[in-house]
Amino acid sequence: MAAQFPDDFKCPISLEIMSDPVILSSGHTFDRSSIQRWLNAGHRNCPITKLPLSESPSLIPNHALRSLISNYTLVSLPKPQSHPALQTLIATLTSPSSQLESKLNSLDQLTRLSKRDLVLRRRLTESGAVSAVLSCVDSDEPVLREKSLNLLLNLSLDDDNKVGLVAEGAIGRVVAALRGGSPECRAVAATTLTSLAVLEVNKATIGAYPNAIRALVSLLRVGNTREAKEAATAIFAICSFPGNRRRAVECGAVPVLIESARSGLERAVEVLCLLSTCKEGKEEMVKFSDCVPILVQVLRNGCSRGVQYALLTLNSLCSWSRDLCLEVLEIGVFELCVKLLEDDNEKVRRNASSLIQVFRGKR
Repeated sequence: MAAQFPDDFKCPISLEIMSDPVILSSGHTFDRSSIQRWLNAGHRNCPITKLPLSESPSLIPNHALRSLISNYTLVSLPKPQSHPALQTLIATLTSPSSQLESKLNSLDQLTRLSKRDLVLRRRLTESGAVSAVLSCVDSDEPVLREKSLNLLLNLSLDDDNKVGLVAEGAIGRVVAALRGGSPECRAVAATTLTSLAVLEVNKATIGAYPNAIRALVSLLRVGNTREAKEAATAIFAICSFPGNRRRAVECGAVPVLIESARSGLERAVEVLCLLSTCKEGKEEMVKFSDCVPILVQVLRNGCSRGVQYALLTLNSLCSWSRDLCLEVLEIGVFELCVKLLEDDNEKVRRNASSLIQVFRGKR
């Protein structure tokens, strides 16, 4: 359904049709819930222009666009009856007499319909689809498991569904897929955990779930490129909750992340940055002689985001250990930071300046 709307009706962050469009001071419009999550995460720049925002940015309702979307909905959208009956598709998934081909066909239709249709996703959960989908995720049939995980991921995109999915036992099924599914299943399972971890309460629940973080660390270590990237992203999302950082360290995340960063996965540097904010993470990182050289390599050759997080990680480590700070100075990081003070990215400049202050305080 959403695919039939003009692109200007879609939020640049969520790619969903905006229900409450608001204008940022940069002049761009976003759905209120999406831009509020962006701001709540500590960002103070426009997601599109990257221009800085005030500390408490104003969100101005875009009444004209909201009216356009509402009117377009009334005039242009097809009637709901044009979709196959949801209850029939759900019943096919739960019926003992349903053939595998019928179940796969139902999952394909539900996944296609729910991919970008917020309203339909909500109708699905209200129609009892979650328990049906989770029963398919439990299946020993690989194709059925894979398709049901894709549908589960779609359902998890709706914030109103996230708590309910966890309450109905989604985490256990997803972790099981992380540990024993196909490469496609494992990648989608990791992405689903990232989606569920958007909510703070779910971050704590996932982190406390037996083997959840451990399974992601294992996938980061042995998975293919896509699996590793999705696993690192999920670990980052889960570890944005401070209580999970120690758990990740205890699960052996640090050496795996260091090796992943060496292989060019800059998302691993972002996770190391989070772990460096806890005592256990710092203690583990200093055990590995190649940790600092890899971070310095990111400073020299990484993208802006990687450089930002490498600077923050070095800041945490150097603030904590004078000996490590002197080691970092000896390999020329001070000079690198001075050069980065002229970088185009404001966050890079700010983080480089902060690290320079740490160096001066430790000399």
